[in-house]
Amino acid sequence: MPAKVVSRVQRDKRFFATSPDRKIRALIVAELANPEWVSVPLEGWNHWEALSRRTDAHLVTQIRNREQILRKGVPERRLTTIDTRPVERMMDRAAALLRPGGQGGLTTLTAFSAVPYYAFERALWREFGPRIQAGEFDLVHRLTPLSPTTPSVLAAKCARAGVPFVLGPLNGGLPWPPGFDHARLKEREWLTYVRDAYKLLPGYRGTRRHAAAIICGSMATRAQIAPAYQDKTVYIPENAIDPARFDVTVSGEVELPLRVAFVGRFTIYKGCDMLIEAAAPLVRAGKLTLDLIGDGPQAPELRALAAREGVPESSFAGWVKHTELKQRLSQSHVFAFPSIREFGGAVVLEAMALGLVPIVVNYGGPGELVSERTGYALPIGRRAEIVARLRATLDELVADPERIRPMGRRARERVFHHFTWDAKATQTVEVYRWVLGQREKPDFGMPLPDPD
Repeated sequence: MPAKVVSRVQRDKRFFATSPDRKIRALIVAELANPEWVSVPLEGWNHWEALSRRTDAHLVTQIRNREQILRKGVPERRLTTIDTRPVERMMDRAAALLRPGGQGGLTTLTAFSAVPYYAFERALWREFGPRIQAGEFDLVHRLTPLSPTTPSVLAAKCARAGVPFVLGPLNGGLPWPPGFDHARLKEREWLTYVRDAYKLLPGYRGTRRHAAAIICGSMATRAQIAPAYQDKTVYIPENAIDPARFDVTVSGEVELPLRVAFVGRFTIYKGCDMLIEAAAPLVRAGKLTLDLIGDGPQAPELRALAAREGVPESSFAGWVKHTELKQRLSQSHVFAFPSIREFGGAVVLEAMALGLVPIVVNYGGPGELVSERTGYALPIGRRAEIVARLRATLDELVADPERIRPMGRRARERVFHHFTWDAKATQTVEVYRWVLGQREKPDFGMPLPDPD
């Protein structure tokens, strides 16, 4: 850690020792943070909102999020918005040339988002640089973007100012598994051939060198961090849930047919086709029903596959409003989500929070959320191997449905213990205390253990 950071941390340590009730003053950078959106913007909002109850936090985000955040009652004195939309529009037009129809190409989209994010942080420094240098904040924390490919110009500037810079949770960069090249090409992931080129971006190494802590949202992402910076890493899974949204839980005796739900965009890597194929014999035998919630470019292929396999059209539910999803899921017994390239897996946590038994592929984020006592994490393999393993698991549950409710209760307990936004904010504050010299480096386990 640079000498300036060390000296300021030493001063802060003495200050907090004499003022234990003083909240940590945190400048939270979350370019993506919106309480009315979904995915990463909703994660950014939920994480900041939980942190704001534990720290004296000021949020810096994109101007497009301003009205929705103010509607949540956030005082304007705790919010600053920055407008880089002209740069975003220019890069969106460039990215569209490689993503016909706006479909697929997540790697491409992420690569092109780096330029407007540079503009965002430079504008942020013009606004807050003098205040950071003056010691108005104890630390600076970049919550979003989550991508480990996006550098930060703030890291070096904060280090020179003697203010710890916390990065993360970072999550992404999961390689396509062997045997799924057809899926990668169908998703238009052209840039995966040169993906490591992001390490040549200006500021990439400096971001890691000058960060005081790097929060890794998955074990795969942590493994990508160079050995020189591993001592800065802390594992805290990316996703969490709001307990207030999960005030219901499945209950009652499990009777056949077994009800199995899937939620997700209908794209090839989500694995809904593998679920249909694996479940089809049990569906034809009247022992299992599917509730396939979602839509997307693969929908016509999935419907055709279902028709060939004897799975009724009524299995396709389309999209369900996020506010209504818990009621829909609570009608099922099992949540099957055989995605072969999932960074986080928020929908898996939501299903577990309702008491459903999850079945996932143990590759990427979902496999880190599910333990042996709370569900099934199937080994990654070729497509035919995953289908066979998924079918065997469904056969096992149909043959012995009495195991479902106890396992579902343990799944719910695991989520409510480790994976709420309050729990995540508590873990994050312990990272803050570490970089401020108030405690030893935290270790929450990797993956997180089941509660006692």
